[in-house]
Amino acid sequence: MTYSQWFGSHAKKHKTIVDKLVSKNYTKEQIIEYFDFDNMVKNEKSFCLLYEENKKCHDIKKLNCYLCACPHFRFSDEGLREEGEMTIYSECSIGLGSEFTHQASVHHDCTSCVVPHKNAYVKKGFDLDWKKIMKECAL
Repeated sequence: MTYSQWFGSHAKKHKTIVDKLVSKNYTKEQIIEYFDFDNMVKNEKSFCLLYEENKKCHDIKKLNCYLCACPHFRFSDEGLREEGEMTIYSECSIGLGSEFTHQASVHHDCTSCVVPHKNAYVKKGFDLDWKKIMKECAL
């Protein structure tokens, strides 16, 4: 699955959940709280592959899944640039996290970063439309 395919698929799943919550008159704060990892594992199993294993993508006590993927993540399915023999496919616009290589491909590894998974961060850039929040990601 390409980055673009994942983003499109995830945006649809996110919208389905948000639309359901809006139809129940949830407030911004209630919507953000609904996306708490413990609640999502229980109520939205199909949202994330890791939920089947009750496994978090980041090792933090209170993980918010509203911004699964990060507004600072940048990607191009064709590659962002070439560096020597390697093609860079993704990176962090604020320089956090690390990278991993596979064959001649370099990809960003966000597992050591928790920036988008804190409630305060989600509240700061909140929008009901996940794609608007993530608009800078696809290059």
